Amino acid sequence: MKKLLYLLVAFVVGYYNCDAANPVLTIEGGQVQGVKAEIEGVTVYRGIPYAAPPIKNLRWKAPQPVIPWQGVKLADKFGHPGYQSVHYPGGYTTEWGYGDESPYSEDCLYLNVWTKAPGNVGKKLPVALWIHGGGYREGWGSEPEFDGQEWANKDVVLVSINYRLGVFGFLTHPELSKESPNHVSGNYGILDQIESLKWIKKNIAQFGGDPDNVTIFGQSAGAGSVKTLCESPLARGLFKKAIIMSGGGITTTPPPAAAPGAPATMSAFAPMTFEQSELQTKEIMDWAGLTSLEKMRAASTETIYTLGSLYNSVTGKRTRMAAMPVVDGYVSLQSFDAAAVDNKLAQVPYMIGYTLNDMGSMAPGIAEFCLNREKLGGKAFAYEFARPLPTDGRSDVLKGAFHSSDLWFVFKSLKHCWRPWTAGDWDLSEKMLTAWSNFAKYGNPNGNTGGKWAPYTKENPKFMVFKLDASDKENSGMGEPLKP
Repeated sequence: MKKLLYLLVAFVVGYYNCDAANPVLTIEGGQVQGVKAEIEGVTVYRGIPYAAPPIKNLRWKAPQPVIPWQGVKLADKFGHPGYQSVHYPGGYTTEWGYGDESPYSEDCLYLNVWTKAPGNVGKKLPVALWIHGGGYREGWGSEPEFDGQEWANKDVVLVSINYRLGVFGFLTHPELSKESPNHVSGNYGILDQIESLKWIKKNIAQFGGDPDNVTIFGQSAGAGSVKTLCESPLARGLFKKAIIMSGGGITTTPPPAAAPGAPATMSAFAPMTFEQSELQTKEIMDWAGLTSLEKMRAASTETIYTLGSLYNSVTGKRTRMAAMPVVDGYVSLQSFDAAAVDNKLAQVPYMIGYTLNDMGSMAPGIAEFCLNREKLGGKAFAYEFARPLPTDGRSDVLKGAFHSSDLWFVFKSLKHCWRPWTAGDWDLSEKMLTAWSNFAKYGNPNGNTGGKWAPYTKENPKFMVFKLDASDKENSGMGEPLKP
């Protein structure tokens, strides 16, 4: 009988201790409880809605308030990624191992939080918001390489998000602009990102985070998003630091003039003006008989997604529906390059870099950005990731220090990858994670005690290089500075 009583007491004590370590939090929408991560002491909250599902009559509208839920939401499953193409084996699909995610959906406005201090509103840990890449048309915040528990273990609250993609996130149309109180359309994916920053401002203290110490960082199109947020007046004051990974820098050199007599055609990938974007979308929608907002919003997800390709296939044209950010005069007032020159960017510390075998050499533009920040009284830390990834022959498409290869290292998520990592890779990852998390804490990748990674300036025109030593057996530290 005594033994049974002891067991009962132990169970009750254990239950309440566990509950105290993983408290129920009250946030916008209701109550939520996380689950344990693999790293001891880290709690993860998966699939928290930060806005209402942007479907039906909310398709192509600014994000709306969260729909409240009843009871305690157990945040143990990631939310839907934005609607996108199916990922087939090969290339990045083989690299990241897609397949365990929730189904793609327009209902995608979910975020995830990793923290060591749930419920500790006085802790005020620095916060980092991760914005995934994917050309503004694919990807999601819970991809395996974005596992945030190592960031949390560095005493940073890591938040990752999903946002609207492609034509669902960036469509412009004259009727949508007419309906809008701001007389614009498009940039809904950027508005989603801004909404997630507002969510952080209002709710992150419940997770032990400091709403006044937020870093935004992203890679590829995520870096492009960071650039847009740094320029947008709507995001001003919602973050204190910015990291731009493989998103280029700036260029103040005008493009070469067209040859005499050359046709004034627009490249399939050239940026469109807002007005051009609206008219091209209307042309396609009218062709499909979607001549009103009611009809456009009633059309199926699959119809809207494939409509542009179908139109061009049938007509032989190269007309595009907007599927990326555009300067609209509301969310975005000017290009990132122009804002940098005009000193209209967010006045925050910047970290900016690229990979050795990136999508073309980004070093010159990054150097120009850093010198521009110096000229205007700011600072920027520049880096190059130069570790050619090891392979077992499984993928012959992605080689060297390819575009996105640094993600495994920044998140120290190597265990999720099939590649035959060396001990030096784990050491290099620790160095990079420490530098990135230090920047989130202090605005300086060296931490608050100084170090050898200096900002890129006219007197110190050097990138920090992250690589292994020549023997490929051990990490050479933070690498040797390198001129672009």
